[in-house]
Amino acid sequence: MAVVAGNKLMAKFGLGHFTYEDGSPKVVADTIFDLASVSKVVGTTAMAMLLYESGHLDLDVPVAGIIPQFARGDIRRQEVTIHMLLAHSSGLPAYVRLYREAHTREDLLQAALAVPLAADPDTRAEYSDIGFIILGAALEQIADESLQSFCERAVFGPLGMNRTTYCPPAHMRADIPPTQNDREFRKRIIQGEVQDENASVLGGVAGHAGLFSNATDLGAFAHCMLQGGRPILRPDTVELFTRRYGPGSRALGWDTPSDPSQSGKYFSPRSFGHLGYTGTSLWIDRDRGLAIALLTNRTWPDAKSQLIKQVRPEFHDAIIEGLEAQDG
Repeated sequence: MAVVAGNKLMAKFGLGHFTYEDGSPKVVADTIFDLASVSKVVGTTAMAMLLYESGHLDLDVPVAGIIPQFARGDIRRQEVTIHMLLAHSSGLPAYVRLYREAHTREDLLQAALAVPLAADPDTRAEYSDIGFIILGAALEQIADESLQSFCERAVFGPLGMNRTTYCPPAHMRADIPPTQNDREFRKRIIQGEVQDENASVLGGVAGHAGLFSNATDLGAFAHCMLQGGRPILRPDTVELFTRRYGPGSRALGWDTPSDPSQSGKYFSPRSFGHLGYTGTSLWIDRDRGLAIALLTNRTWPDAKSQLIKQVRPEFHDAIIEGLEAQDG
């Protein structure tokens, strides 16, 4: 975990072990984890913010204007904009096991583009991995550059996030906690490769998942957001993307505290962040000048345990109470 407060990294440390087995490696402060959906904000949304700021991305452009195949089969699809994908209000469903039928990156992208709408566009907020798969593909078209290359060049490099990457190289994998003993799809232990099955078929680089990072690097990213995006973004861009929008509690690419929220009871209503399926989270509170990154491997050996839903808010509350006691 890492805590950024008072304009600096206040604390970072690791607890526990990679797995429950005897002799399992210890987690240390800079252990790298599969971020799962936290990839959406650190990678995909950051790319969208930079493209918007540079004038290359119009938030109100129809998705079909960038990827014509998206418009097929339903006239409502022509109404879906980039703005709606970011706000999870496109009408696309939350999740579809596309990997069961699609076995290549191109096949899975085409399957994602063909997923039927579950609601009229911009009438409700439903968190959608499918929407972010399509968003990632659209941003790559606009930038004429892969999500991986763009983020390494324009986000991770400038912020000194040297241990943040898609598709970790083979020599790093033993130092990353395993996320799952996958008995259904890949039929092996998943360690150092993305846990999400759809992202796996996409080659480990996807709009909704795929990033690996450690608490220190997430602290650097959070510090950037607390500083209004400096040195890579302008404050007005950060403000636009992180304020609540439309139905539900979503911001543009980010989540905001809702009731009940796994951010706990102290983060302000203007806070923004994200949760990851593997047990990761990042919450940023500009009112308090505070950010907390928490990385776990909740899905080991499988995803049955839901205790992380209790751990996250209690953990955040304990950190804030400790900081307030220290200030007092």
